[in-house]
Amino acid sequence: MARKAQKSKKAKRVKTGTPQQSNAAKNMSRRGLLQMGVLGGAVVLGGGYFGIRSVRASIGETDLSKIGQGVPAVVQIHDPNCPICNALQREARKAINDMDGDKPEYLVANIKTVEGSNFAADHGVPHVTLLTFNAKGELQDVLRGSRKHAELRPVFEDLMARAPRS
Repeated sequence: MARKAQKSKKAKRVKTGTPQQSNAAKNMSRRGLLQMGVLGGAVVLGGGYFGIRSVRASIGETDLSKIGQGVPAVVQIHDPNCPICNALQREARKAINDMDGDKPEYLVANIKTVEGSNFAADHGVPHVTLLTFNAKGELQDVLRGSRKHAELRPVFEDLMARAPRS
């Protein structure tokens, strides 16, 4: 009987050791998940910060009242759901950012808004279009369709060259 008791004690020890090990594994798993959660949260918060900065830039770009306020402007007739519009937006921004010296104001007429669709209708143009305006707000060029930054930059530089110096 003593042997049976010893076997059962050994069996109990093994059995008690196994749940403790699996609890440790669970704890490690929980710890790992928590660590990953903290890291993931930091990434999400960081991404949210940059997303907010992007939204702020977009809000400033939709103020079409800036046209004719003394700085030449490039206005994109834009549909945010259109991949061609989004590609044109990237190319236009790159062209402006690559310019030396003074740069035109970059604005967006979002056709999903009343103001943006009215602006496009007033100028008789569809989305995937860039309009350039001089410092007085007079229409200079209408650029329809997709364009690369290398093609846009000289147009924007010419627009700035024609602007009166202040």
